Amino acid sequence: MQNKILIANRGEIAVRIIRACKELNIPTVAVYSTADKDSLHVMLADEAVCIGSEKSKDSYLNINRILSAAISTGCNAIHPGYGFLSENATFIEMVEQIQMRFIGPSSKVVSAMGDKANARELAKKLNIPVPEGSEGEIFSTTEGLKVAKKIGYPVMIKASSGGGGRGISIVSSDEEFVQVYERLALEAEVSFGNRALYIEKFIESPRHVEVQIIGDTKGNVVHLYERDCSLQRRNQKMIEEAPSTILNDILRRKLLNAAVKIGKHLNYVGAGTVEFLVDKKGNFYFIEMNTRIQVEHGITEAITNIDLVREQIRVAYGHELSFKQRDVKINGHSIECRINAEDPIRGFLPSPGRINNIIFPGGMGIRLDTHIYTGYKVPPYYDSMLGKLIVHAKTRKEAIRKMRVALEQFMIDGIKTNIEYQYLITHNPEFIKGQYDTGFIERFHLTVEEGLKNLE
Repeated sequence: MQNKILIANRGEIAVRIIRACKELNIPTVAVYSTADKDSLHVMLADEAVCIGSEKSKDSYLNINRILSAAISTGCNAIHPGYGFLSENATFIEMVEQIQMRFIGPSSKVVSAMGDKANARELAKKLNIPVPEGSEGEIFSTTEGLKVAKKIGYPVMIKASSGGGGRGISIVSSDEEFVQVYERLALEAEVSFGNRALYIEKFIESPRHVEVQIIGDTKGNVVHLYERDCSLQRRNQKMIEEAPSTILNDILRRKLLNAAVKIGKHLNYVGAGTVEFLVDKKGNFYFIEMNTRIQVEHGITEAITNIDLVREQIRVAYGHELSFKQRDVKINGHSIECRINAEDPIRGFLPSPGRINNIIFPGGMGIRLDTHIYTGYKVPPYYDSMLGKLIVHAKTRKEAIRKMRVALEQFMIDGIKTNIEYQYLITHNPEFIKGQYDTGFIERFHLTVEEGLKNLE
Protein backbone atom coordinates (compact mmCIF):
# COMPACT_ATOMS: atom_id res chain seq x y z
CA MET A 1 0.00 0.00 0.00
CA GLN A 2 1.19 3.50 -0.82
CA ASN A 3 1.85 5.59 2.26
CA LYS A 4 -0.97 8.08 2.90
CA ILE A 5 -1.60 9.95 6.14
CA LEU A 6 -4.88 11.24 7.56
CA ILE A 7 -4.45 14.26 9.83
CA ALA A 8 -6.95 14.05 12.68
CA ASN A 9 -6.71 17.69 13.65
CA ARG A 10 -7.22 21.27 12.48
CA GLY A 11 -5.57 24.70 12.50
CA GLU A 12 -1.86 25.42 12.48
CA ILE A 13 -0.74 21.94 13.56
CA ALA A 14 -2.63 20.34 10.66
CA VAL A 15 -0.89 22.76 8.26
CA ARG A 16 2.47 21.97 9.89
CA ILE A 17 1.96 18.21 9.45
CA ILE A 18 0.85 18.60 5.82
CA ARG A 19 4.06 20.50 5.01
CA ALA A 20 6.22 17.79 6.60
CA CYS A 21 4.33 15.11 4.64
CA LYS A 22 4.83 16.97 1.37
CA GLU A 23 8.59 17.10 2.01
CA LEU A 24 8.48 13.32 2.53
CA ASN A 25 6.36 12.93 -0.61
CA ILE A 26 3.49 11.38 1.37
CA PRO A 27 -0.11 12.25 0.29
CA THR A 28 -2.36 13.68 2.99
CA VAL A 29 -6.04 13.64 3.86
CA ALA A 30 -7.51 16.45 5.93
CA VAL A 31 -10.65 16.09 8.01
CA TYR A 32 -12.76 19.10 8.85
CA SER A 33 -15.94 20.23 10.54
CA THR A 34 -18.55 22.38 8.79
CA ALA A 35 -17.09 25.38 10.63
CA ASP A 36 -13.66 24.70 9.09
CA LYS A 37 -14.65 24.18 5.45
CA ASP A 38 -12.59 27.25 4.45
CA SER A 39 -9.60 26.47 6.69
CA LEU A 40 -6.11 26.46 5.21
CA HIS A 41 -5.42 22.83 6.10
CA VAL A 42 -8.39 21.81 3.95
CA MET A 43 -6.96 23.71 0.98
CA LEU A 44 -3.41 22.37 1.36
CA ALA A 45 -4.17 18.67 1.79
CA ASP A 46 -4.37 16.34 -1.21
CA GLU A 47 -7.85 15.25 -0.13
CA ALA A 48 -10.36 16.52 2.45
CA VAL A 49 -13.32 14.88 4.15
CA CYS A 50 -16.04 16.64 6.14
CA ILE A 51 -16.65 14.61 9.30
CA GLY A 52 -19.39 16.55 11.06
CA SER A 53 -20.79 19.74 12.51
CA GLU A 54 -18.93 22.50 14.31
CA LYS A 55 -19.22 20.66 17.64
CA SER A 56 -15.98 18.85 18.46
CA LYS A 57 -17.85 15.78 19.69
CA ASP A 58 -19.45 15.46 16.26
CA SER A 59 -16.23 15.96 14.30
CA TYR A 60 -12.70 16.13 15.70
CA LEU A 61 -13.60 13.93 18.68
CA ASN A 62 -15.76 11.51 16.72
CA ILE A 63 -13.62 8.38 16.51
CA ASN A 64 -15.86 6.42 14.15
CA ARG A 65 -16.07 9.23 11.60
CA ILE A 66 -12.32 9.80 11.63
CA LEU A 67 -11.56 6.11 11.18
CA SER A 68 -14.17 5.85 8.43
CA ALA A 69 -12.54 8.79 6.63
CA ALA A 70 -9.11 7.13 6.93
CA ILE A 71 -10.36 3.78 5.59
CA SER A 72 -12.45 5.23 2.75
CA THR A 73 -9.54 7.33 1.46
CA GLY A 74 -7.02 4.48 1.61
CA CYS A 75 -4.81 5.88 4.39
CA ASN A 76 -2.37 3.63 6.21
CA ALA A 77 -1.49 6.08 9.01
CA ILE A 78 -3.08 8.75 11.21
CA HIS A 79 -1.32 11.75 12.70
CA PRO A 80 -3.27 13.16 15.66
CA GLY A 81 -1.40 16.46 16.14
CA TYR A 82 -1.99 17.76 19.68
CA GLY A 83 -5.21 18.04 21.67
CA PHE A 84 -8.44 16.35 20.55
CA LEU A 85 -7.72 12.57 20.27
CA SER A 86 -3.91 12.74 20.41
CA GLU A 87 -3.74 11.15 23.89
CA ASN A 88 -6.93 9.11 23.75
CA ALA A 89 -5.84 5.51 24.35
CA THR A 90 -9.19 4.09 23.15
CA PHE A 91 -8.81 5.87 19.80
CA ILE A 92 -5.21 4.69 19.42
CA GLU A 93 -6.17 1.11 20.26
CA MET A 94 -8.85 1.20 17.56
CA VAL A 95 -6.29 2.51 15.05
CA GLU A 96 -4.02 -0.38 15.99
CA GLN A 97 -6.86 -2.92 15.69
CA ILE A 98 -7.53 -1.97 12.07
CA GLN A 99 -3.78 -2.33 11.44
CA MET A 100 -3.24 1.32 10.66
CA ARG A 101 -0.15 3.19 11.87
CA PHE A 102 -0.64 5.71 14.66
CA ILE A 103 1.99 8.43 14.48
CA GLY A 104 2.83 8.42 18.14
CA PRO A 105 3.40 5.88 20.93
CA SER A 106 1.30 2.75 21.45
CA SER A 107 -2.08 2.76 23.18
CA LYS A 108 -0.47 0.89 26.09
CA VAL A 109 2.12 3.64 26.64
CA VAL A 110 -0.43 6.45 26.19
CA SER A 111 -2.77 4.78 28.67
CA ALA A 112 0.02 4.33 31.23
CA MET A 113 1.24 7.93 31.04
CA GLY A 114 -2.20 9.46 30.46
CA ASP A 115 -3.14 8.37 33.96
CA LYS A 116 -1.22 11.10 35.79
CA ALA A 117 -1.32 9.28 39.13
CA ASN A 118 0.11 6.18 37.48
CA ALA A 119 2.81 8.24 35.72
CA ARG A 120 3.76 9.73 39.07
CA GLU A 121 4.14 6.25 40.60
CA LEU A 122 6.30 5.17 37.64
CA ALA A 123 8.63 8.14 38.19
CA LYS A 124 8.96 7.22 41.86
CA LYS A 125 9.89 3.64 40.95
CA LEU A 126 12.61 5.02 38.67
CA ASN A 127 13.93 7.16 41.57
CA ILE A 128 12.91 10.40 39.86
CA PRO A 129 11.70 13.03 42.36
CA VAL A 130 7.97 13.84 42.46
CA PRO A 131 6.11 16.36 44.65
CA GLU A 132 4.79 14.95 47.91
CA GLY A 133 1.24 13.75 47.41
CA SER A 134 -1.34 10.94 47.29
CA GLU A 135 -0.41 7.33 46.69
CA GLY A 136 -2.47 6.71 43.57
CA GLU A 137 -5.92 8.09 42.74
CA ILE A 138 -8.43 9.68 45.09
CA PHE A 139 -12.16 8.94 44.75
CA SER A 140 -13.77 10.79 47.67
CA THR A 141 -13.61 14.10 49.54
CA THR A 142 -12.91 12.30 52.83
CA GLU A 143 -9.99 10.39 51.36
CA GLY A 144 -8.62 13.56 49.77
CA LEU A 145 -8.86 15.59 52.97
CA LYS A 146 -6.75 13.03 54.82
CA VAL A 147 -3.98 13.35 52.24
CA ALA A 148 -4.18 17.17 52.17
CA LYS A 149 -3.91 17.41 55.96
CA LYS A 150 -0.98 14.99 55.99
CA ILE A 151 1.16 16.85 53.44
CA GLY A 152 -0.05 20.34 54.46
CA TYR A 153 -1.66 23.18 52.54
CA PRO A 154 -1.53 24.58 49.93
CA VAL A 155 -2.11 21.54 47.73
CA MET A 156 -3.01 20.97 44.10
CA ILE A 157 -5.98 18.79 43.20
CA LYS A 158 -5.48 17.36 39.71
CA ALA A 159 -7.57 15.30 37.33
CA SER A 160 -5.85 11.93 36.88
CA SER A 161 -6.67 11.96 33.15
CA GLY A 162 -6.22 15.73 32.73
CA GLY A 163 -3.99 17.57 30.33
CA GLY A 164 -3.36 20.85 28.55
CA GLY A 165 -3.44 22.78 31.82
CA ARG A 166 -7.05 21.77 32.56
CA GLY A 167 -8.40 19.90 35.56
CA ILE A 168 -6.21 21.61 38.16
CA SER A 169 -7.11 23.61 41.30
CA ILE A 170 -5.01 24.99 44.14
CA VAL A 171 -6.62 24.95 47.60
CA SER A 172 -5.38 26.32 50.92
CA SER A 173 -7.81 25.01 53.56
CA ASP A 174 -10.18 22.16 54.42
CA GLU A 175 -13.18 24.36 53.60
CA GLU A 176 -11.77 25.26 50.19
CA PHE A 177 -10.92 21.63 49.54
CA VAL A 178 -14.51 20.53 50.16
CA GLN A 179 -15.84 23.30 47.90
CA VAL A 180 -13.49 22.48 45.02
CA TYR A 181 -13.24 18.67 45.13
CA GLU A 182 -16.67 17.65 43.84
CA ARG A 183 -16.72 20.39 41.19
CA LEU A 184 -13.31 19.30 39.86
CA ALA A 185 -14.31 15.62 39.89
CA LEU A 186 -17.42 16.43 37.85
CA GLU A 187 -15.38 18.57 35.42
CA ALA A 188 -12.88 15.72 35.04
CA GLU A 189 -15.66 13.24 34.30
CA VAL A 190 -17.20 15.51 31.66
CA SER A 191 -13.91 16.58 30.05
CA PHE A 192 -11.82 13.41 30.32
CA GLY A 193 -14.32 10.62 31.03
CA ASN A 194 -12.68 9.87 34.39
CA ARG A 195 -13.59 11.53 37.70
CA ALA A 196 -10.53 10.19 39.54
CA LEU A 197 -8.28 12.88 41.05
CA TYR A 198 -4.92 12.94 42.78
CA ILE A 199 -3.23 15.38 45.13
CA GLU A 200 0.20 16.99 45.16
CA LYS A 201 1.91 19.46 47.43
CA PHE A 202 1.78 22.90 45.77
CA ILE A 203 5.27 24.14 44.99
CA GLU A 204 5.25 27.92 45.26
CA SER A 205 6.75 30.07 42.49
CA PRO A 206 8.37 27.25 40.51
CA ARG A 207 9.72 27.19 36.98
CA HIS A 208 8.02 24.83 34.53
CA VAL A 209 10.71 23.10 32.48
CA GLU A 210 10.01 20.31 30.00
CA VAL A 211 12.36 17.96 28.15
CA GLN A 212 11.72 16.92 24.55
CA ILE A 213 12.43 13.27 23.81
CA ILE A 214 11.93 11.11 20.73
CA GLY A 215 12.32 7.37 20.27
CA ASP A 216 12.25 4.86 17.43
CA THR A 217 11.38 1.18 16.97
CA LYS A 218 15.08 0.23 17.15
CA GLY A 219 15.31 1.04 20.87
CA ASN A 220 16.85 4.51 20.52
CA VAL A 221 15.52 7.22 22.84
CA VAL A 222 17.20 10.63 22.79
CA HIS A 223 16.56 14.07 24.23
CA LEU A 224 16.54 17.35 22.34
CA TYR A 225 17.22 19.47 25.43
CA GLU A 226 14.65 21.48 27.33
CA ARG A 227 12.10 24.26 27.00
CA ASP A 228 11.00 26.73 29.68
CA CYS A 229 7.20 27.07 29.77
CA SER A 230 6.80 29.07 32.99
CA LEU A 231 4.95 32.00 31.42
CA GLN A 232 1.42 30.72 31.85
CA ARG A 233 -2.08 32.08 32.35
CA ARG A 234 -4.44 29.76 34.26
CA ASN A 235 -2.06 26.87 33.57
CA GLN A 236 -2.17 27.66 29.84
CA LYS A 237 1.24 28.42 28.31
CA MET A 238 1.69 31.83 26.69
CA ILE A 239 5.42 32.27 25.95
CA GLU A 240 8.04 29.52 25.79
CA GLU A 241 11.78 29.63 25.29
CA ALA A 242 14.65 27.24 24.75
CA PRO A 243 16.98 26.64 26.41
CA SER A 244 15.88 27.50 29.96
CA THR A 245 17.60 30.40 31.69
CA ILE A 246 17.71 28.76 35.12
CA LEU A 247 19.48 25.46 34.49
CA ASN A 248 23.17 25.05 35.18
CA ASP A 249 25.04 22.18 33.56
CA ILE A 250 24.51 19.81 36.49
CA LEU A 251 20.78 20.44 36.87
CA ARG A 252 20.27 20.27 33.10
CA ARG A 253 22.03 16.90 32.96
CA LYS A 254 19.80 15.56 35.76
CA LEU A 255 16.59 16.60 33.98
CA LEU A 256 17.72 15.27 30.61
CA ASN A 257 18.81 11.95 32.10
CA ALA A 258 15.52 11.58 34.00
CA ALA A 259 13.48 12.22 30.85
CA VAL A 260 15.44 9.70 28.77
CA LYS A 261 15.25 7.17 31.62
CA ILE A 262 11.45 7.33 31.50
CA GLY A 263 11.44 7.06 27.71
CA LYS A 264 13.71 4.01 27.70
CA HIS A 265 11.70 2.31 30.44
CA LEU A 266 8.58 2.72 28.26
CA ASN A 267 10.34 1.65 25.04
CA TYR A 268 8.97 4.95 23.78
CA VAL A 269 8.37 5.44 20.05
CA GLY A 270 7.61 8.92 18.71
CA ALA A 271 7.86 12.43 20.12
CA GLY A 272 7.05 13.06 23.77
CA THR A 273 7.63 15.62 26.46
CA VAL A 274 8.57 14.98 30.08
CA GLU A 275 7.54 17.87 32.31
CA PHE A 276 9.16 19.04 35.53
CA LEU A 277 8.84 21.77 38.13
CA VAL A 278 12.04 23.38 39.44
CA ASP A 279 11.84 25.19 42.79
CA LYS A 280 13.83 28.16 44.03
CA LYS A 281 16.46 25.89 45.60
CA GLY A 282 17.14 24.08 42.35
CA ASN A 283 15.22 20.91 43.28
CA PHE A 284 13.28 19.36 40.41
CA TYR A 285 10.13 17.24 40.39
CA PHE A 286 8.47 15.15 37.67
CA ILE A 287 4.84 16.19 37.12
CA GLU A 288 3.65 14.46 33.93
CA MET A 289 4.46 13.26 30.44
CA ASN A 290 2.72 14.40 27.27
CA THR A 291 2.75 11.54 24.76
CA ARG A 292 2.39 13.69 21.62
CA ILE A 293 3.94 16.56 19.73
CA GLN A 294 3.77 19.80 21.75
CA VAL A 295 2.48 23.16 20.59
CA GLU A 296 5.90 24.62 21.33
CA HIS A 297 7.97 22.02 19.45
CA GLY A 298 9.14 24.74 17.01
CA ILE A 299 11.58 26.33 19.45
CA THR A 300 13.27 22.97 19.95
CA GLU A 301 13.53 22.62 16.17
CA ALA A 302 15.11 26.08 16.05
CA ILE A 303 17.89 25.39 18.57
CA THR A 304 18.65 21.83 17.36
CA ASN A 305 17.95 22.18 13.63
CA ILE A 306 15.98 18.90 13.78
CA ASP A 307 12.54 18.58 12.18
CA LEU A 308 10.52 16.86 14.91
CA VAL A 309 7.37 16.27 12.87
CA ARG A 310 9.38 14.73 10.05
CA GLU A 311 11.15 12.43 12.54
CA GLN A 312 7.79 11.56 14.12
CA ILE A 313 6.51 10.35 10.76
CA ARG A 314 9.71 8.48 9.87
CA VAL A 315 9.88 6.50 13.12
CA ALA A 316 6.16 5.64 12.86
CA TYR A 317 6.97 3.97 9.53
CA GLY A 318 9.75 1.94 11.18
CA HIS A 319 12.78 4.02 10.26
CA GLU A 320 15.63 4.63 12.68
CA LEU A 321 16.16 8.16 13.97
CA SER A 322 18.25 10.14 11.48
CA PHE A 323 20.58 11.34 14.25
CA LYS A 324 22.28 10.12 17.41
CA GLN A 325 22.34 11.74 20.84
CA ARG A 326 25.87 13.01 20.23
CA ASP A 327 24.61 14.92 17.17
CA VAL A 328 22.12 17.01 19.20
CA LYS A 329 23.60 20.39 20.15
CA ILE A 330 22.11 23.64 21.44
CA ASN A 331 22.50 26.36 18.84
CA GLY A 332 21.53 29.82 20.06
CA HIS A 333 18.24 30.78 21.68
CA SER A 334 14.61 30.59 20.56
CA ILE A 335 11.41 32.19 21.88
CA GLU A 336 7.79 31.49 20.96
CA CYS A 337 4.74 33.71 21.49
CA ARG A 338 1.34 32.08 21.14
CA ILE A 339 -0.86 34.48 19.19
CA ASN A 340 -4.49 34.13 20.27
CA ALA A 341 -7.80 35.62 19.19
CA GLU A 342 -8.62 37.08 22.58
CA ASP A 343 -8.98 40.40 24.37
CA PRO A 344 -6.49 40.69 27.27
CA ILE A 345 -8.18 43.86 28.50
CA ARG A 346 -11.47 42.01 29.03
CA GLY A 347 -10.18 38.99 30.85
CA PHE A 348 -8.82 37.30 27.71
CA LEU A 349 -12.33 36.93 26.33
CA PRO A 350 -12.23 34.98 23.02
CA SER A 351 -12.54 37.17 19.91
CA PRO A 352 -13.87 35.15 16.97
CA GLY A 353 -14.79 36.84 13.70
CA ARG A 354 -13.56 37.78 10.25
CA ILE A 355 -9.96 38.82 9.68
CA ASN A 356 -10.11 41.83 7.39
CA ASN A 357 -6.39 42.23 6.81
CA ILE A 358 -3.07 40.76 7.95
CA ILE A 359 0.53 41.86 7.82
CA PHE A 360 2.84 38.98 8.70
CA PRO A 361 6.32 39.62 10.16
CA GLY A 362 9.33 38.21 8.36
CA GLY A 363 13.08 38.24 8.12
CA MET A 364 15.99 36.07 9.13
CA GLY A 365 15.29 33.93 12.19
CA ILE A 366 11.52 34.61 12.21
CA ARG A 367 9.03 31.77 11.74
CA LEU A 368 5.24 31.85 11.86
CA ASP A 369 3.19 28.67 12.07
CA THR A 370 -0.42 29.60 11.32
CA HIS A 371 -3.56 28.68 9.41
CA ILE A 372 -5.05 32.17 9.07
CA TYR A 373 -5.27 34.45 6.02
CA THR A 374 -7.02 37.66 5.00
CA GLY A 375 -10.75 36.96 4.89
CA TYR A 376 -10.53 33.93 7.20
CA LYS A 377 -13.32 33.67 9.76
CA VAL A 378 -12.07 32.60 13.17
CA PRO A 379 -14.71 30.16 14.50
CA PRO A 380 -15.92 30.44 18.10
CA TYR A 381 -15.99 26.69 18.70
CA TYR A 382 -12.33 25.79 19.22
CA ASP A 383 -9.10 26.91 20.86
CA SER A 384 -8.43 30.60 20.19
CA MET A 385 -4.83 30.17 19.03
CA LEU A 386 -4.19 31.78 15.63
CA GLY A 387 -0.56 30.85 15.33
CA LYS A 388 2.88 30.62 16.88
CA LEU A 389 5.44 33.33 16.34
CA ILE A 390 8.93 31.86 16.74
CA VAL A 391 12.26 33.67 16.65
CA HIS A 392 15.80 32.31 16.76
CA ALA A 393 19.05 34.18 17.38
CA LYS A 394 22.58 33.61 18.67
CA THR A 395 21.78 34.87 22.17
CA ARG A 396 18.70 35.34 24.35
CA LYS A 397 19.15 39.10 24.29
CA GLU A 398 19.14 39.10 20.49
CA ALA A 399 16.13 36.77 20.45
CA ILE A 400 14.13 39.14 22.68
CA ARG A 401 14.96 42.08 20.39
CA LYS A 402 14.01 40.03 17.33
CA MET A 403 10.68 39.05 18.94
CA ARG A 404 9.90 42.69 19.71
CA VAL A 405 10.49 43.64 16.06
CA ALA A 406 8.37 40.71 14.84
CA LEU A 407 5.49 41.62 17.16
CA GLU A 408 5.69 45.27 16.07
CA GLN A 409 5.28 44.19 12.45
CA PHE A 410 2.52 41.63 13.08
CA MET A 411 -0.90 43.18 12.44
CA ILE A 412 -4.30 41.47 12.42
CA ASP A 413 -7.29 43.66 11.64
CA GLY A 414 -10.90 42.72 12.39
CA ILE A 415 -10.55 40.82 15.68
CA LYS A 416 -8.85 41.35 19.03
CA THR A 417 -5.54 39.57 19.65
CA ASN A 418 -2.89 39.34 22.36
CA ILE A 419 -0.09 40.68 20.12
CA GLU A 420 0.30 43.98 21.98
CA TYR A 421 0.09 42.17 25.31
CA GLN A 422 2.95 39.88 24.28
CA TYR A 423 4.91 42.93 23.15
CA LEU A 424 4.55 44.46 26.63
CA ILE A 425 5.78 41.24 28.25
CA THR A 426 8.98 41.31 26.17
CA HIS A 427 9.77 44.71 27.72
CA ASN A 428 9.16 43.62 31.32
CA PRO A 429 12.34 43.66 33.49
CA GLU A 430 11.60 40.24 35.06
CA PHE A 431 11.24 38.67 31.63
CA ILE A 432 14.33 40.41 30.24
CA LYS A 433 16.44 39.13 33.15
CA GLY A 434 14.94 35.64 32.83
CA GLN A 435 13.89 35.89 36.48
CA TYR A 436 10.24 34.87 36.24
CA ASP A 437 8.11 31.96 37.46
CA THR A 438 4.68 30.44 36.86
CA GLY A 439 3.04 33.33 38.75
CA PHE A 440 4.53 36.00 36.47
CA ILE A 441 1.52 36.53 34.19
CA GLU A 442 -0.84 37.01 37.13
CA ARG A 443 1.44 39.67 38.63
CA PHE A 444 2.07 41.26 35.24
CA HIS A 445 -1.63 41.42 34.37
CA LEU A 446 -2.43 43.26 37.59
CA THR A 447 0.19 45.86 36.62
CA VAL A 448 -1.32 46.21 33.13
CA GLU A 449 -4.82 46.65 34.56
CA GLU A 450 -3.57 49.32 36.96
CA GLY A 451 -1.86 51.12 34.07
CA LEU A 452 -5.05 51.11 32.05
CA LYS A 453 -6.99 52.57 34.96
CA ASN A 454 -4.44 55.38 35.21
CA LEU A 455 -4.85 56.10 31.49
CA GLU A 456 -8.62 56.38 31.96
